Amino acid sequence: MIALSLAEIASVVGGQTHDIPDPSVQVTGPVVRDSREAVPGSLFVAFTGERVDGHDFAAAVVEAGAVAVLASRPVGVPAIVVEDVQNALGALARHVVTRLGATLVALTGSAGKTSTKDLIAQVLRTKAPTVFTPGSLNNEIGLPLTALSATQETRFLVLEMGARGIGHIRYLTELTPPKIGVVLNVGSAHIGEFGGREQIAQAKGELVESLPAAEEGGAAILNADDPLVRAMASRTKAKVILFGESAEADVRAENVRLTDSGQPSFRLHTPSGASDVTMRLYGEHHVSNALAAAAVAHELGMSATEIATALSAAGSLSRWRMEVTERPDGVTVVNDAYNANPESMRAALRALVAMGKGRRTWAVLGKMAELGDEALAEHDAVGRLAVRLNVSKLVAVGGREASWLQLGAYNEGSWGEESVHVSDAQAAIDLLRSELRPGDVVLVKASRSVGLEGVAQALLQTGAEGEVTGR
Repeated sequence: MIALSLAEIASVVGGQTHDIPDPSVQVTGPVVRDSREAVPGSLFVAFTGERVDGHDFAAAVVEAGAVAVLASRPVGVPAIVVEDVQNALGALARHVVTRLGATLVALTGSAGKTSTKDLIAQVLRTKAPTVFTPGSLNNEIGLPLTALSATQETRFLVLEMGARGIGHIRYLTELTPPKIGVVLNVGSAHIGEFGGREQIAQAKGELVESLPAAEEGGAAILNADDPLVRAMASRTKAKVILFGESAEADVRAENVRLTDSGQPSFRLHTPSGASDVTMRLYGEHHVSNALAAAAVAHELGMSATEIATALSAAGSLSRWRMEVTERPDGVTVVNDAYNANPESMRAALRALVAMGKGRRTWAVLGKMAELGDEALAEHDAVGRLAVRLNVSKLVAVGGREASWLQLGAYNEGSWGEESVHVSDAQAAIDLLRSELRPGDVVLVKASRSVGLEGVAQALLQTGAEGEVTGR
């Protein structure tokens, strides 16, 4: 974080100083919420959770070098005490972002947010110092913590914004007001909580509503291939830039194909020129993500050649997202187990088939959470798609939702041993260990709550250490 005195922080967050001998002492290190991350010069934010109370670690973080604690009560060590720690954290982030003067890029969407955020960051950092959301820390706590990690040298701040209801993104944009906003798609993720795609579109569009007008530098980057996203152009005063494969897109891809290993290649067209891209990531769905990143980079002054070079060099920065590992025996494990929704599940299955040409393919799939009344139909549809794509074997892992996956496959014509339903991750591991053959390709994917990453990890331990690729 940029250096701020404890007195200034207290003023910004509306707090009272306690046990602080010298309020002019500055916070020169990171703002952290995990006591294990406290270092000399840091500020520790004490949240009270269901199982752990951060206030209990106050003495330990100060001993580790933290300058003070942002707390909701006195803790016997230097502290700034506020009524609401989360609100105070947000106010501090807003203050720092305003002071920085960096260009803030925010993005949202039902699928692909984290991968696209990573691509945007990797492209922009070839131009200037860039700070971006680590992993998927895209909520009211993770977002301000990311913003506070920026320094005076930061020129681009790339923030992923998630939402579980109307008003969530509007709140995040008030904490960290973006200049450029990207909306990727409107899909089925969290549809059970929102109630429908129209409500999801309403929530995602709050991002473009928050942008400054075009004459003030505001830019809305919208997916031309998604009608619900494209319609958001009417909800913003910012300049609108369309990306996609549509001929009407300002930034578009032509001649899209997949390499023999399943990596996308295409001709990138921007208003400033065209250049060829061959990505290190796997799956055709990354073309749309790359175009979104290209549109941001173009708006910030990068040439088509510079953008294409950066996209071709970009890898996966976040764990368990199409993380491809080849074992010494030739078995390829694709760990995409961080999360799942219908759109990302379909994209992952298509990537599996592209990677597995001439090889046996396994789809080890589990529950897609938060689909509400759409859950049965969506799981059934994914099971059917696995059959239509000619995946060699579907392993549905878990309870009711997994049975729906297998039922869809069965009803689509998957007979015999082409699909199987197992009770849990250990059963899947046992099955795979006994039946995998050299050269097979295994996709592991489900919602985060299922914990299927353990299946991928067990397979890699079984086959000894392999080389992680696609990074």
